[in-house]
Amino acid sequence: MSGYKKKMAVKKEDKQEEMSFLGHLEVLRWHIIRASLGALVFMVIAFLCRNFIFNEIILKPRNPDFLTNRFFHQMGVWLHARFNMDPSPLEINTTPLNIVNIDMAGQFNSHIKISVVIGLIMASPYIIWELWRFVEPALHRNERKYASGAVFTISSLFILGVLFGYYLIAPLSIHFLNTYIVSDQVVNTIKLSSYISTVTSVVFASGVIFELPVIVLFLSKIGLLSPAFMKKYRKHAYVVLLTIAGIITPPDVFSQVLVCIPLIILYEISVFISRSAERKRRLKMEGQ
Repeated sequence: MSGYKKKMAVKKEDKQEEMSFLGHLEVLRWHIIRASLGALVFMVIAFLCRNFIFNEIILKPRNPDFLTNRFFHQMGVWLHARFNMDPSPLEINTTPLNIVNIDMAGQFNSHIKISVVIGLIMASPYIIWELWRFVEPALHRNERKYASGAVFTISSLFILGVLFGYYLIAPLSIHFLNTYIVSDQVVNTIKLSSYISTVTSVVFASGVIFELPVIVLFLSKIGLLSPAFMKKYRKHAYVVLLTIAGIITPPDVFSQVLVCIPLIILYEISVFISRSAERKRRLKMEGQ
């Protein structure tokens, strides 16, 4: 009889665990639904603001009056006046990029794609917050205290990366790809879909890369990464960062170095974060 009771208890426990797992899936489903609805709201707003989104945001980096293009122009003027240097290497996007649409539904599809991208970027803090609300109950009290600013940090780093990609990498990429020619007999006339793919890819890639400190913090907390390891392979990491900069930027030395510098700064910040996380982890282990 005792054996029977034991088997029934095990079955009951398994059933409770199964229900708990299904309950977690249900909770996760609702978090995903709310995050999707939040993103959908911003997508609709972006879709309705078509003229502003395209004329003032998406197509703006190709124009000479864009903030970054004017900054490089002013820098060239200053270097010429101060050191008598040729300002032409710093002049970017001096003439607007010619963009055409050759697909029947090309402009409509581009409108939909940009609305989705802009909506996801604008809704990213809310999406991250919903995912955090799902993860937070599984954390211990002290872990919640240390991770109280996680949503703000992750959202801020992603938005900062998006802005970095939009204001620096995108104009440099547009300039290089528009001015690169294999022959004077070939004229660059860029498809709208190709232009949008280039801009959105470099912007999203920058946003993801700027999450490096958060990834390092997580790996350091679970003991898979240490500041000693990051210091030992610092030179190797710099080569990797330079390679990443070469992938997401035009293949010219100036652009790669300009983009690589912030990535190196992020890496050094990540070393400091890893050191702090390891110190806290050791103190916690010693306290136990």
